[in-house]
Amino acid sequence: MRNRFDEQLFELNRDLIEMGAMCEEAIASAAKALSNGDLELAHKVKESGSAIDQMEREIEGRCMKLLLHQQPVARDLRQISAALKMITDMERIGDQAEDIAEIVLFLSGHTMEGVERIEDMARETIKMVTESVDAFVKKDVALAEQVISHDDVVDALFSEVKCAIIKLIAAEPDEGEFALDLLMISKYFERIGDHATNIAEWVIYSVTGVHKEA
Repeated sequence: MRNRFDEQLFELNRDLIEMGAMCEEAIASAAKALSNGDLELAHKVKESGSAIDQMEREIEGRCMKLLLHQQPVARDLRQISAALKMITDMERIGDQAEDIAEIVLFLSGHTMEGVERIEDMARETIKMVTESVDAFVKKDVALAEQVISHDDVVDALFSEVKCAIIKLIAAEPDEGEFALDLLMISKYFERIGDHATNIAEWVIYSVTGVHKEA
C-alpha cells in the first residue's frame, strides 16, 4: 500500500514539474513577444492558458484521490495540501502570462527602447518559478528561502521600471498610453514573482509544518 502511495506522490511531483515548465514557457514566450513585437507568439501564449488550466484540474484530481483513497501521514498530508495551494498560484501565473500577451497584441508590434528592464523582470520571475517548483520536489527549504528573498530583486526592478515610465511620459506625452501598457506588463511580472514566493512558502510548510509568510 505504501509503495503505491509513494508511486502516486512521484506522479504528483512529475505533474507539478510539468505544470511549472508550462508556466515558465508561457512567461518566457510572453516576454519574447513583447521584446520582438511577435504577435503570432503572443497568440500562442493566449492559447496556452487552457492547457495550464487543464493541468491544474488534473493535479487537483490526483491530490483528492490521494486524500480519499490513501491514508497519508502528517508529512504526506502537508505535501498534498501544499501541492493544492501551489497549483492555484501556478494557474494564476499562467493567467498573468496571458494578460501580458493580450497587451502585446493590443500594442500591435509597437516596440521601443526601455523595455530591457521589463525583460530583466521576466528573467528573474522565471528563475523564481523554476526554483520554487524545484524546491518542492527536492524538499529543499534553503532553496525555497532563496526564492522568497529573490522577490526583493523583482520588486527593485519594478521600481526602476516605474521610474523609467514616469520619465517617458514626461518626455513624450504622446506615448502616455503605451507607457501605461508597459506599466501594466511590469505589474503582471511583479505579481508573478509574488506567486512564486507563495509557492516557496508552501514548500517550507510541506517540509517543516510551519507556514512562513514573507
